[in-house]
Amino acid sequence: MAHIVAVCTSPKKGMRKKNVGRGIFVPDLGIEGDAHAGFAHRQVSLLALESIKKMQKMGLDVGPGDFAENLTTRGINLLTIPIGTRLKLGKDVILRITQIGKECHSRCAIYYQAGDCIMPKEGIFAEVLKGGEVKVEDEIKVIPGYKLGIITASDKGAKGEREDKSSEIIKNKLKPLADMVDYRIIPDEKEELKKALVGLTDEIKVDLIFTTGGTGFSPRDITPEATMEVIERVVPGIPEAIRRKSYQITPRAMLSRGTAGIRGKTLIINLPGSPKAVEESLDIILPVLEHGLEILKGIGGECAR
Repeated sequence: MAHIVAVCTSPKKGMRKKNVGRGIFVPDLGIEGDAHAGFAHRQVSLLALESIKKMQKMGLDVGPGDFAENLTTRGINLLTIPIGTRLKLGKDVILRITQIGKECHSRCAIYYQAGDCIMPKEGIFAEVLKGGEVKVEDEIKVIPGYKLGIITASDKGAKGEREDKSSEIIKNKLKPLADMVDYRIIPDEKEELKKALVGLTDEIKVDLIFTTGGTGFSPRDITPEATMEVIERVVPGIPEAIRRKSYQITPRAMLSRGTAGIRGKTLIINLPGSPKAVEESLDIILPVLEHGLEILKGIGGECAR
């Protein structure tokens, strides 16, 4: 089992880091209080204890944090992890690997002592997708990342007459789980929407599609009808849960006609057009969405216990 050996921070850049035992990871930033937090895509650095031991065998008195890494790991071959891979740390924190190794623009003290340094070659870097606390001995798991497609159905949006805020909410809320690989904004035309749904599933082969808009009573609201004509299996529990929970917020939730279903190995979910309703709906379904995708893709266990 892979786990964390040290959680290291430093108050200033250019310093060796100290193992502080635990840290608060902040999305799009890094470790709270660390000098390297917020550095573009290199928000958190990781180095394997196995790599540090190589330098110890060369006679150096070094340990976790001495190579300015934030996390020292054990039991996981960091160099074999492709860029884009997600790592789950402990119960909550999710990282996405963004870089393997880095160019050293200046020689550090360790290089002058040993004639070599491992961090530029064997260290990896990540961004924080989901925050929380991480501490020594927490488990590290490689978790799947999924491909997300978003379709906004809006006559005014397609003409550039309305800003599409809902799609941005979907993309941001889904970051810990999926990368958006395709985004389309189209008018409320059934055949055009069907073509987009089929293209994303059959050609681009995304794992998950969220539509936003076109789920109400207006004569132009045809998103559920278009969805029903392309899916192969209905997933009624998702829209039922959204309507049931949303009704506690506003009785108007009962007027939403959104549906959900599966085409091939792609899950398609209709969301309302309102940014507020989109955020509320995602909060309802996100806790179970990962499990559903694992079952759909054949990488998770069944629901029965």
